[in-house]
This record gives sequence, C-alpha cells and structure tokens, in this order.
Amino acid sequence: MGAVTTGDAKVGMNGKRMLRSNSSTRHTTEWPISDASSDLTVEIGTTSFSFHKLPLISRSGRIRKLLSESKDPKISKIKLPSNTPGGAPAFELVAKFSFGISIELTLSNIATLRCLAHVLEMTEDISEKNLEAICESFITDIVLPSISNCIFVLHQCQSLIPISDDINLVSTLIQAIANNVTKEQYPSLQQSYIDTKQAAETAYMPYNNHLEPLLRGLNLDFFHRLVTALTTDHHLSPHLLIHYANASLNYPNQSQTSTAHTVETLTSLLPSNPPIPFLSGLLKHAIASSASIPCISDLERRIGSRLDDAILEDVLIPAKAGNGGDGNSVFDVDAAMRIFAAWFDEERDEGEERGEGMMVKVGRLMDSFIAEVAAAERGVTAARFVEMAEMMPEMMPESGRVVADGLYRAIDIFLKVHPDIKDADRLRLCKTIDYRKLSPEACTHAAQNERLPTQMAVQVLYIEQTRLRDAMNHVSNPNNFPFHSFTGHFPMRSSSGAGSGTISPMDNYASVRIENRELKLEVARMRMRLSELEKDHLSLKQEFIVKRDAASKFMRAVTTKLNMLKSIFKKELRLKKSSVSKLDLETKVHLKKRRHHSIS
Repeated sequence: MGAVTTGDAKVGMNGKRMLRSNSSTRHTTEWPISDASSDLTVEIGTTSFSFHKLPLISRSGRIRKLLSESKDPKISKIKLPSNTPGGAPAFELVAKFSFGISIELTLSNIATLRCLAHVLEMTEDISEKNLEAICESFITDIVLPSISNCIFVLHQCQSLIPISDDINLVSTLIQAIANNVTKEQYPSLQQSYIDTKQAAETAYMPYNNHLEPLLRGLNLDFFHRLVTALTTDHHLSPHLLIHYANASLNYPNQSQTSTAHTVETLTSLLPSNPPIPFLSGLLKHAIASSASIPCISDLERRIGSRLDDAILEDVLIPAKAGNGGDGNSVFDVDAAMRIFAAWFDEERDEGEERGEGMMVKVGRLMDSFIAEVAAAERGVTAARFVEMAEMMPEMMPESGRVVADGLYRAIDIFLKVHPDIKDADRLRLCKTIDYRKLSPEACTHAAQNERLPTQMAVQVLYIEQTRLRDAMNHVSNPNNFPFHSFTGHFPMRSSSGAGSGTISPMDNYASVRIENRELKLEVARMRMRLSELEKDHLSLKQEFIVKRDAASKFMRAVTTKLNMLKSIFKKELRLKKSSVSKLDLETKVHLKKRRHHSIS
C-alpha cells in the first residue's frame, strides 16, 4: 500500500520530486480519506489526526510499537512528543504517504521528512520502499551533488538537532561540501597554473564567491565542522572566516558570552597568515567580550609576529570598561605593549635578525602609538606614561630608531596635554630621548620649547654646537666634502682686497650653512630672552592689577561713607524746612485772630 519507488518519483525543477502512487495504490487526492473508518487518533501538540490505523501500522514501526505495547487492547489514541521533527505539518505529509497520496519532496522539507522517518521508524525492515529509503535517494541524487543544495539543507538541519546529527545527515552534508569543493578546485589548478606556489595561493579562489553568502547565519558548530573538513586536504581561504566573522560578530543584541565563544572558535580555525586587520578586529572583540586568556594571547602573538605589516589602527585596541587601572582609559595600553614585546621575543627565540627597514618601520609605529596615547589618554598618569616611554627604548634596538623625532613629538604632546606634571617626572621623561638622533628641525624646536627642562635645552644647544664644530672640521678637509668630485664644474669667485684669492663653492656653501646655524641659535636665544621678558611683564602687570584693585576698594569705601553723610544731611535739612514752615503757619493764624478782634 502506497509503495513508491525511485522510478515512481517525478523529479522537477529546483530540487523537487513528486512521489506518486503506483497502479496498486488508491488514486485519490481527497484528504482526509472519508470512506475509511477512523479508529485511531494521533495527537501532536494541539493538533489531532483521525485515521484508520492499518496504513500507519504498515509503514511506521514506532506507531506499531506504541499500539502493541499498550495495556489497553482497545486503544484509540496515541500522543507523539511535541518536539517531533516538523510538528503537525510534517506528520500530515507522512500520513498522506502512508495512505498512498502523492507528496512533494523539496529542499525545504527533505531534512525534516528524513528525521521524521527516523523517529517513526519508517525503514525497509517495516515495509519495502519506505519513506526513509526514498528520502535517502533524494538526498543522494539531488542534494549531495550540489554545494548550494548541501548548504541549504544544512541550514534546515540546525533546527533538527540532535536527530539530524544522530542519523549522520549533518556529517554527510559537510563531507559532500568538502568533496565538491575539491572537485571544483583541481581542474582549475591543472588548467590555469603550473607553478606550485601560485597554485597554493589560488587554490581557494574558485569557491570563495559562492560559499561566503550561503554560509551566512550558519550555526557556529556547523561552521566549525565545515571549516575543519575544508582544511583537511587543501588550503583554507581566510576570506571565508572574515565573511563569517563580519556576519556573526556584528549581529545586534548578541550576548557577551556568545561573542566570546565565537571569537575563540574563529581563532582556533585561523590559517597561518590571515590579514592583520582581521586579527586586530578579532582581538578587539576578544578583549571587549572577556574571551579566554589563551585566545587573547594567541591573537596578540599573531599580530606581533607580523608587526611590520601593521598600521597604527591595528595596535590601537579600545580598553574595556573598568579595565586598565582607571575607568577613563581609551586604549588598552597593556595589550599593545604585549604585541610589541611579541615582535622582539620572536626575534630572540628564532635567532634571526630582521632587516633594518623592518625595524625602522616598527620603531615608527611604536613612536606613533605613544604619540596617540599621549594625545588621547588624558587620564593616564605621568608615572604610567614615563614607564611606557622608558620601556620602548629598552625593547627597541639602536637600529630601530634612526631618528628620535617621533619619540620627541610624543613626549612634547604629553607635556602639552599635562602641563601640571612634576618636574622630576618631566626630567625623567625627557631623558628617554636620545637628542643626538634629533633632526636639525627637531633640535631647533627643542631649543625653543618651554615645556622641556632647562637641562635638556642646554643639552640640545650643546649638540648643535658640536654639530657645527664637526661641520667646520669636515669643511677643512675638502676630500670629506660630499661634493668634492664636482669641484671642477663650479666657477671660481675672486675676492677684493689684500690677500685676494679664489673661494671654492664648497667653502661658500659651508660658510653659508654655518652662518645659518649661528643665526638660528641667535634667534633661539632671543626668543628665550623674549619669553623671560614676557614673564617679567606679566608679573608686573599682575602686581599693578592687585594695587589697582586695592585702590579702587578704598575709593569705593570713601564714596559709600560720603553718600551716607549726604543722605543724613538731606534728612536734617528737610526737618528744618518742615519746622520753619510750621512756625510761619502759626504766626499767620495768630495775626488773623488779632485782626478779627480789632474789627469787632
């Protein structure tokens, strides 16, 4: 009843296969079948199905066991678990199949039906050409030959764990993807490349473009197993990890624990030389999510081993809230210092000296990092910055810092941002600079820099004088002059007066250079003198303001008292006027009375 063979299945477009009943099967599309007596009710969750039990018993070993093992011989209701694969809609398809009604297998339902067939024990032992075998045939013929179909069905398996894993469906799909990648890879390599190195570098290119978007949203455990299978026989493209990391780590509302687990898993899958920006991004997520210490250490070591390929943004690791000693830290300085230390530790461990160009590049990166910290970390203490500035020259060999302008700039920025630093810390910080390695422009700036201690300014002036003396000694020997081989090409200039002779262009150039340096030193001295005069003027101005304030305070007091006396005087004057007017009024009244008496 309801037997369906591979030949009975009609393969359609987009991976669909119609299961049609054979000649001995009921030809009907009515559902549910109305002419069959319903003697069994199957409940799945809140949905109930009423069937004649014989078709179901003939296909499902699980339903047969439930009925046979029941103590009630007249059982008419069975209940399947609510977590049955596919729920009521999938069971309805299985019931249709059992009653001989055509159903359609697609990429969307094949994983569910395969797992449900396993749960209901719809195997060949129960009935020939049963649902389990038909699903296996569909997977073999339609799903496994295509990478995109495999990945699509693999996504469906995520909601069917652990059943999809128990029946080895997940492992079969992952292995099929790896095998198909290998099949696509080898012909392109044989046709396009002969050189082994070129072939290794491009081995993963044919499948990158169509694998990356298909893997979006894939379970992390599935992705881990897939990448492990891909790296078994051939080189893994780092772009596959980058694409997955961008999709999973930037997912909104992701918990810190989930992010840490994702970073740790991706770190364990990293190839030998992934891009530095990708490693830096993983490290930032690892620190922010409090990933495990081995994971963070591995990422720091990987970045440090290739520090000559890094830029400033790669070592500027944002500090986690509450980390780094104070709550106002912008960057995780400790992580950056460990990255720099990994560079030199690897050099000592391997016993290989890196090229001077690589050392100079790393030295400039270190100086830029210190300058960025000095500008951004306003909450960093002087002792902490001094410790960092002293640590850098200790790790960096002499060949790594040919010019000390970068370190001088960083320290100058720190002194500008923190003007209230103690003199002892200021002196200790400035001693980390090798002023002999400053460029002439930096020396000129240092000589005029009021933020530097006086001892440092004197040291810079002494170095400048030493350079001038060396230049004069150098000029005295024409063979040491860099342009001595071109002396014959310059015209001679005669000087007037006694002892006139010829002056070579080399001597003229050297004298102009010396004069220029002397003028610069004189300008520096004048500026220092001007700054002292400005300070004196400022102090005098402040004293004048203080005296003026005192005088104005006295005048205000005198004015207040005069105003009080004036008000009192006016009050007394008004009283006198009122008394005089009252007296005049009484006099006039008295005179009127006298006149009145005289008339009468």
